[in-house]
Amino acid sequence: MKPLLHVEDLNAFYGDLQALFGVDFSVGEGECIAVIGSNGAGKSTLLRSVTGLHRGRSAKRLSLAGAEISQRAASEIVAMGMTLVPEGRRLFSSLTVEENLTIGRSAGRAGYWNLSRIYELFPTLLELGGRPVTKLSGGQQQMVAMGRALMTNPNLLLCDEISLGLAPVVVKGIYDNFARVRGQGTAVIIVEQDIGRALSVADRIICLRKGAVMLSGAPASFTRNQIAEAYFGVEGE
Repeated sequence: MKPLLHVEDLNAFYGDLQALFGVDFSVGEGECIAVIGSNGAGKSTLLRSVTGLHRGRSAKRLSLAGAEISQRAASEIVAMGMTLVPEGRRLFSSLTVEENLTIGRSAGRAGYWNLSRIYELFPTLLELGGRPVTKLSGGQQQMVAMGRALMTNPNLLLCDEISLGLAPVVVKGIYDNFARVRGQGTAVIIVEQDIGRALSVADRIICLRKGAVMLSGAPASFTRNQIAEAYFGVEGE
């Protein structure tokens, strides 16, 4: 079976500074991949590069469902079935909850996810539909950001640091919902600094350090020491 997302020899640059070095990985249908690494490891750059939001990149191959996307605009990639929940949520501050969610539908395609199913997934939002997103808590805003992304009906959902700054009970609720998302056949890539949380939900992990893949595979394939060494590096390296 062909992978849903195939990335081969991905390199990313900010001017003369190289941020990603020859990254290779693939994602299968319904699979959950966790990308881990310390601050500055290149995790967010990886997501922004594959979704077309960061244009300073090159790849031998970058394909979604068999179609090459390296020259596609970010909006085209969303319409093809890959959507990012960005770090910091980046909601439209002048709009209400429901207006933010509806924008997701207009950017994507028809499918399973609609307003009623988003409200089933995040019941808290049902009574907040007419409220400006600026009046919501951080956890509620994160639900809107995820709901907006799901409204595009993606085959592949990318989540960048969605737990950052949120209370543990809120984070648990959001992560628990991945089971239903994946139940619809949607694959998920999660960028996460919390190693324990990443290991608990991922079929495979990718550990980045200084823009390069240090470790990749099923979590059970590695010891804690191997993961820690890949994450932090070894003194004197």
